[in-house]
Amino acid sequence: MRLNLLFLSIAVAVGLAVAVFGPPHMSNPLLTKDDNVLHIAGIFPIGGKGGWQGGQACQPAARLALEDVNNRTDLLPGFILKLHWNDSECEPGLGASVMYNLLYNKPQKLMLLAGCSTVCTTVAEAAKMWNLVVLCYGASSPALSDRNRFPTLFRTHPSATVHNPTRIKLMEKFGWSRVAILQQAEEVFISTVEDLEARCKEAGIEIVTRQSFLSDPTDAVRNLRRQDARVIVGLFYVVAARRVLCEVYKHKLYGKSYVWFFIGWYEDDWFEQNLEKEKINCTREQMRIAAEGHLTTEALMWNQNNQRTLSGMTSDDFRIRLNEALKKENYDIDNMRYPEGYQEAPLAYDAVWAVALAFNKTMEKLDRVGKSLKNFTYTDKETADDIYSAINSTQFLGVSGHVAFSSQGDRIALTQIEQMIDGKYVLLGYYDTQSDNLTWNNKEKWIGGKVPQDRTIVRTVLRTVSLGLFISMGTVSVVGILWAIALIVFNILHRHRKVIETSHPVCNTIMLVGVCLCLGSVFLLGLDGRFVESESYPAVCQARAWILTLGFTLGYGAMFSKVWRVHRLTTKSKQDGKVKKVEPWKLYWMVGGFLIVDIILMLCWQIIDPLQRSIEIFPLEDPSSTDDDIKIRPELEHCESHHNNVWLGILCGYKGLILIFGLFLAYETRSIKVKQINDSRYVGMAIYNVVVLCLITAPVIMVIASQQDASFAFEALAIIFCCFLSMALVFVPKIAEIIQHPRDKVEAKYNTDAGVSKEDEDRYHSLLAENDELQKLISAKEEKIRILKIKLQERESMKSSGTDGTAPSAAEGMNEPICLGAGGVRNNLIPARTYLGNAAGAQPEPAGRGMGARNSANLSSA
Repeated sequence: MRLNLLFLSIAVAVGLAVAVFGPPHMSNPLLTKDDNVLHIAGIFPIGGKGGWQGGQACQPAARLALEDVNNRTDLLPGFILKLHWNDSECEPGLGASVMYNLLYNKPQKLMLLAGCSTVCTTVAEAAKMWNLVVLCYGASSPALSDRNRFPTLFRTHPSATVHNPTRIKLMEKFGWSRVAILQQAEEVFISTVEDLEARCKEAGIEIVTRQSFLSDPTDAVRNLRRQDARVIVGLFYVVAARRVLCEVYKHKLYGKSYVWFFIGWYEDDWFEQNLEKEKINCTREQMRIAAEGHLTTEALMWNQNNQRTLSGMTSDDFRIRLNEALKKENYDIDNMRYPEGYQEAPLAYDAVWAVALAFNKTMEKLDRVGKSLKNFTYTDKETADDIYSAINSTQFLGVSGHVAFSSQGDRIALTQIEQMIDGKYVLLGYYDTQSDNLTWNNKEKWIGGKVPQDRTIVRTVLRTVSLGLFISMGTVSVVGILWAIALIVFNILHRHRKVIETSHPVCNTIMLVGVCLCLGSVFLLGLDGRFVESESYPAVCQARAWILTLGFTLGYGAMFSKVWRVHRLTTKSKQDGKVKKVEPWKLYWMVGGFLIVDIILMLCWQIIDPLQRSIEIFPLEDPSSTDDDIKIRPELEHCESHHNNVWLGILCGYKGLILIFGLFLAYETRSIKVKQINDSRYVGMAIYNVVVLCLITAPVIMVIASQQDASFAFEALAIIFCCFLSMALVFVPKIAEIIQHPRDKVEAKYNTDAGVSKEDEDRYHSLLAENDELQKLISAKEEKIRILKIKLQERESMKSSGTDGTAPSAAEGMNEPICLGAGGVRNNLIPARTYLGNAAGAQPEPAGRGMGARNSANLSSA
């Protein structure tokens, strides 16, 4: 838009100059010395630093055309053509100034030749004010096809839009449906891109991004990489093209994964020229690497049939003459160092011929009405219309091919497709837009040996649990289920044995059923997309939740109920001093209550917000076993509902309270054994195990949920370990007892301290030790009593013999304290024996048995 305003302001300024000063005053041409000269103006871009400087080769080609035209006697009889030209440097402002100087300086010009789209836009928009026809030899801007804006414009250079159908055809041929566009911010490229976008939309081709730049393409090229652009259409002048190619190398947007479309009118070695002069920070070798494999599309600018043209030359003949002329301009043609515009040189040559043919037709028409081209002035619209009609109908075979103009003044031409292969352009084919005919030579060569893809192929890979891990965990679970079933059978077969009966076999069976369900849930946890279709996955999610929840409730609930009853019995016994009997139905009701709560919660969850299959998507990864342009997008299945955290919070909060309370009860009853539940201590240990593992497993699984193998292994191992350890703690002692006493002869060893707390047991052992000491003391006293009895007998015998009468009194005095001593020992022993009889249930032999009789005898004898 800003360029349009610039061109319009220039045109208005020129128009105001004409309005103020009037058209340039010319003397009567019939009275001048050059009566036989037809003057035309030429604007050639040659010495600029940016844009298209194609005048370097086009101006010598125009000189050759003038020589050939003026040498023809059957053309413009009595007249010659003369070209007045100047350099515009492909700058629209300078071009307008050059045009003004050419028109306002003698002699008067009949037509304008111009090159470079920006200059042609300015010149053609203003030339209508002088009634001048403009013929552009090097302008491809699609905007120039607007007849309302440029009513007197023709061009031998095809419009840039002629490349777009060819590009679309190539994209369809190679299966590219996703492209990116990189353009220089010039009107010629902006309008070309707009046409390309419309054609892509019609063809169903996606334009992933459109990047533009003024002078520095660094950011634009970087953005192409970020957008994962693979097929890129580049539209810019050759100076900018070299900067783009250097950035392409730096950002590695070349090679087997990328395809670039460049404009075909660059010189063959454009990527190696002027690198130091333009301060390109890439070497020639780097530029060659980045340029390898790119495609170009260009209108045919050289006659491909090598046949004689209107000038009498073939295209090869013209090339030889042009090369000689360029050598005189000090261009190194022998080393293939061609000036800019070399490809467009035939267009400039044929443009001069088109002017000559149009003037020839106009002269014939004017002769019939008594007029001459020498009478033309800038206000002579009638003659200008005759020139316009003549050039519009001009057709001939030129060195650039068949020259003809459409109603919009555009050149009708074929396009050719080339590819850079091993540093040289190789012709791949031609495309005729009018007949939609693609002629293909099958000479394309792709880096990597195959056609690049238009995008990174993203393959979705579902992360599944390792098959070996699943089989190993499943095998262990099957073993656990079989072991649980065997224990159920064992529990039923031996239910009448005291060791089983007092452990409540029904509760044991409930626990084992829960263990089977939990171990069965391991299989459901390992089921994923490897085994289950996505449509069936929600059912697996529901089954996981139900089976694991119910299995946990049955297994843990049965153990919890036992510990709860032990705690209650111990509390009641301390308060009442009586040992109460355990009612089995109370244990069952507790498990049933837990089960009912679980069923209600699970039904609400399933009905209100059921679990569904959700996909977690991971960042793209490189494949490990292919060189193809492929990225792997890992996905992982999860079971989630819309309010998943809420439901998990409710369920885990409820289960967590039970776990913590169970842990508290197990701790409180850690030293208690009751006769009614003989395995309470082992059950408490199992609860310790379950609680600790659950509290560890739950948060860890939440953290590693994105690692399917680790998550499954951790969860499965926690379940397996809990189940196996619980079964071992509860049933291994029972199995050992029954194996040792197969016929139920003695079970006191398993139940020796039934009903005795740890404090009572310690007291019992201390009393046993005290009893041993007392037995030794009693033995010593009895020995002394025996000795005293002997002495008493001796004294009695001496008394009867008439000895001293004081002896009995002394004997009686000696006997009394000894008996009192023995009685003291006996009095100390009796309470211990009484306690042992009441508290322990065992009947140890009293150390002083028979001693009472002996003491009685002693007392009576005394």
